[in-house]
Amino acid sequence: MKSESPRKHSLALATLLCLSAIAGNAMAEMTTEEAGRLSTTLTPLGAERAANKDASIPAWDGGITAPPAGFNRSKGYLNPFASEKPLYTITGANAEQYKDRLAAGQIEMLKRFPTFKMNVYPSHRSAAYPKSIYELAKTEGMKTKLAEGGNGVLNMDKGTVPFPIPKSGIEVQWNHQARYYGGTWTRYNAEFPVQSNGSFTPVTRDETFAAPWAMEKSDPNRLYYYLSRLTGPSNVAGDGILVHEPVDQVKEPRLAWVYNPGTRRVLRAPQVAYDAPGNGADGLRTIDDYLGFSGAPDRFDWKLVGKKEMLISYNNFALSDKSLKYSSIIQPNHMNPDLVRYEPHRVWVVEATVKAGQRHIYAKRTFYVDEDSWSIAHVDQYDGRGELWRVRDVHLMPFYDQSMTWGIAEVLYDLQARRYLASGMMNEEKPMKFGEKLSLNFFAPESMRRQGN
Repeated sequence: MKSESPRKHSLALATLLCLSAIAGNAMAEMTTEEAGRLSTTLTPLGAERAANKDASIPAWDGGITAPPAGFNRSKGYLNPFASEKPLYTITGANAEQYKDRLAAGQIEMLKRFPTFKMNVYPSHRSAAYPKSIYELAKTEGMKTKLAEGGNGVLNMDKGTVPFPIPKSGIEVQWNHQARYYGGTWTRYNAEFPVQSNGSFTPVTRDETFAAPWAMEKSDPNRLYYYLSRLTGPSNVAGDGILVHEPVDQVKEPRLAWVYNPGTRRVLRAPQVAYDAPGNGADGLRTIDDYLGFSGAPDRFDWKLVGKKEMLISYNNFALSDKSLKYSSIIQPNHMNPDLVRYEPHRVWVVEATVKAGQRHIYAKRTFYVDEDSWSIAHVDQYDGRGELWRVRDVHLMPFYDQSMTWGIAEVLYDLQARRYLASGMMNEEKPMKFGEKLSLNFFAPESMRRQGN
């Protein structure tokens, strides 16, 4: 493999007005002058329009706004970059040359596992969202602000990026959680708790999501509705979780319920939050690990470090290929690295540290958030001793028929247990369904028993 000559890439940290001092406080709304930048130097969602200095990150051109000819979702997403070859490959032997563009967790994976590598391809800023979302980002960004303690967003009527020009780490976190996920969808996917010898038993599930604005009627103060039901293996099939996620979590904490088919009981479940173990994950994932981070942020202090040029997993059409079998993706110690595509992109760097008097199994988390999509792309998570514990890669891909960018797969590597969890995989599952007409009754707790049968 031909290797690119190493370049020194500075962090280019964009320190913004005493970030550490203002993190977590209720910030002022975006000004008219700032909003004007969303049409000039910044994209409609707040990313930098220009290319970087060496053009390894291109200028923003609007992303992929339509499916390529011949696209059929039932057959999978066509790869518009299928003809491209890696520019260079990073291994443990040459990782030092690229350390300025790598996270601590990536460096550790390269050093620890000789078979792990990062194939780096040309960068494409393919993320795109509906025009209505771009317009909302400007209008709502001029009135949205943080709820008390940063534990929610005020004055957000519809789901969009509430803080296109963030001034604190907590605002970046809410941009990730509130960003556009599509209106309604059902995802059929598989999750793999992989043992140190490479063995695994797949856990399959159906997940249904609805944004309140996509429903005829919804409750006030809702960010989304979510229902998950395990479909296999047989010993867990039928287990369900229902979540009504509030926008302002000071006003109203998360509402959650669980269903167990053995007892046929639906129970309120306040424990479905924070660092409680995720169901079906064999202890390898917390509830708030989902999608990189989800749920109430109040147990952490959020520090906005700034911006960084980084290699992240992006445009993973090859990894989504419906012809792939899980047995060719899941390998001992890590996923098959030849199926993963890395590209240089700009990311926001946010450090979350557990607050004094609070508890969480992760004492510190470092998030790397893609500037174009506001999706978390990578997370390094540390234990109470300050040791790097779990490394999370979210393998991003634009769903060009839905104008949203999302993880086609998520992988969490437990460095201490020498196991990993691959989740959200759809290669051997039915294709996602988008645009379903879902009622509030579908997400009613009493309906979980009927749906679990």
